[in-house]
Amino acid sequence: MLTIKDLHARVGEKEILKGINLNVKEGEIHAIMGPNGSGKSTLSSVLAGRDTFEVTSGEVVLDGKNLLELSPEERSWAGVFLGFQYPIEIPGVSNVNFMKSAVNEHRKQKGLEPLSSAQFLKLMREKMAIVGMDSSFSSRGVNVGFSGGEKKRNEIFQMAMLEPRLAILDETDSGLDVDALRIVATGVNNLKRPDNAFIVITHYQRLLDYIVPDVVHILYKGKIIKTAGKELALEVEQRGYDWLING
Repeated sequence: MLTIKDLHARVGEKEILKGINLNVKEGEIHAIMGPNGSGKSTLSSVLAGRDTFEVTSGEVVLDGKNLLELSPEERSWAGVFLGFQYPIEIPGVSNVNFMKSAVNEHRKQKGLEPLSSAQFLKLMREKMAIVGMDSSFSSRGVNVGFSGGEKKRNEIFQMAMLEPRLAILDETDSGLDVDALRIVATGVNNLKRPDNAFIVITHYQRLLDYIVPDVVHILYKGKIIKTAGKELALEVEQRGYDWLING
């Protein structure tokens, strides 16, 4: 489904990704862990197409499409979704109008008719229920005045509406209390299907108590230095990263 081969990327003259290799199959959840500055957020940004970073070599292919040749919008249409570590606020644009435009643009790219207002509102209510969002959030500005937990729930709601092939969650657990973490993780688990996949980027094993990964990767200084099953996350929680870095 997703294949990354020898991916190198830099910002300015500083190389951050130094040869990433990764294969993600349908139905899988991959967790990427690593200390600060290891390149985790850079990897998510490169996959989503942020122009802050320059890809100097390598290959990223999703469903046979070279993502590196696509704009961020085209990557979204191809099925890529990025959940930000710090979701931005969009004053003056309500959640309902924002999502209706996004959903109908995706439908247009697939050759489908736009949803009517009634169809859209029905779909929106169904998806809001997945992440425990009150319907009053639909009329509020996108993330405006939302708490950290509410912003993350809103992103999972957006993901539910767009139904991506590949969802990349960049430290979704950042700033969440236990209750919010559980609700967000439940939403993610409810959205997992045999034909989609997730890349979950996190510092801490606690998120992986709720979202159980099939594969765990440790990223350090721009390279994946170890890959194993879910037990690797527990080992990192107990022993830290030093035993991997110095071993």
